[in-house]
Amino acid sequence: MAAPGSLCGPLYSCLFEYDTPRIVSIKSRKVGLMNRLVQLAILAYVIGWVFVWEKSYQETDSVVSSVTAKVKGVAMTNSSELGPRIWDVADYVIPPQGENSVFVMTNMIITLNQTQGLCPELPDQTTLCQNDTGCKKGYVGTHSNGVQTGKCRVYKPPNSAVKTCEIFAWCPVEDDDKIPTPAFLQDAVNFTLLVKNNIWYPKFNFTKRNILPNINKTYLKSCQYNAQTDPFCPIFRLGDMVEAAAQDFQDMAVEGGVMGLQINWDCDLDKPASRCVPKYTFRRIDNKDSAHTVAPGFNFRFAKYYQTAGVDSRTLIKAYGIRFDIMVFGKAGKFDIIPTMINVGSGLALFGVATVLCDVIVLYCMKKRYYYREKKYKYVEDYELGANTPYGSQSGTPERCGVR
Repeated sequence: MAAPGSLCGPLYSCLFEYDTPRIVSIKSRKVGLMNRLVQLAILAYVIGWVFVWEKSYQETDSVVSSVTAKVKGVAMTNSSELGPRIWDVADYVIPPQGENSVFVMTNMIITLNQTQGLCPELPDQTTLCQNDTGCKKGYVGTHSNGVQTGKCRVYKPPNSAVKTCEIFAWCPVEDDDKIPTPAFLQDAVNFTLLVKNNIWYPKFNFTKRNILPNINKTYLKSCQYNAQTDPFCPIFRLGDMVEAAAQDFQDMAVEGGVMGLQINWDCDLDKPASRCVPKYTFRRIDNKDSAHTVAPGFNFRFAKYYQTAGVDSRTLIKAYGIRFDIMVFGKAGKFDIIPTMINVGSGLALFGVATVLCDVIVLYCMKKRYYYREKKYKYVEDYELGANTPYGSQSGTPERCGVR
């Protein structure tokens, strides 16, 4: 155990010492060049990255946005169930108005003339039967189309040997095992989508819309978006959007999917307002991975109801299609003195890194480090105490910390 007296010297030196910086001019090409290179790198970072690239001299604000969309296009089909038929916007856009999104039906399974009554259920492991004992009255399964009556019936009379449980439901029940291929509305590839987007930066009270001031009605009726030739037209061909996301439209139309239309409003408000323009990009949102094909695409059901001779009837449609989600993001910046001064001060403080780095190399890495350390540090005794200091004689060297 150390004697109490041996602790007094270090404790005294820690309590009653004062360090003051000492300027030492080192005439060394290596150290001087390294110091200037570090300072140059810091200066390039502050000017090039912080101020030019990141524009840290600006105050920023996030975008506030509203979006409306309108689809145009007509398709004709000729099927055994429906015969020749024209499909317009009221038929394939469901619902007519969405919030920042629009759904376009491209394929469907249609069940005509359904009425409420008794009919055999679709065959599966829970509905197949040989006689009435295989059916449970009142049973409703997770995927049932109706409520079982307890009877067993031939599924497709008169020649089918398959029997299923009878149900009370909308009959005949929908059979969605086979999806139409190719897609029912193949012509949807040529439908167009008009997007109206209004943005607002509240901090700067700046508003704009994606239909730019130089766009008139005549131009709007004839233009179509093209990234190279017409990047500001707000009318998009569905096939072009899907193709821009590296997808095949006809393949996607069979089972449906979700597409993202991204509108980027990054604006430098120190420049003229005319240079604040939207940038459009496209990508597929739902992952269509060939290695994992469980429940792909996008679909839902809806029905059209009517009465025939006082009997409620309906046409059930399982709709497959592409949902276009319109996503708006961006930020605006404008010069402000406060962030400018903060970043200037931070940049000046970084110049201290050059001094620290050079000190470390000079005092610990160079061959003449002991010589430089002797020149940098100077030990001074208390003038009033003289030789009576705890360190010993005036010419002695302190055991603890030196005074710079």
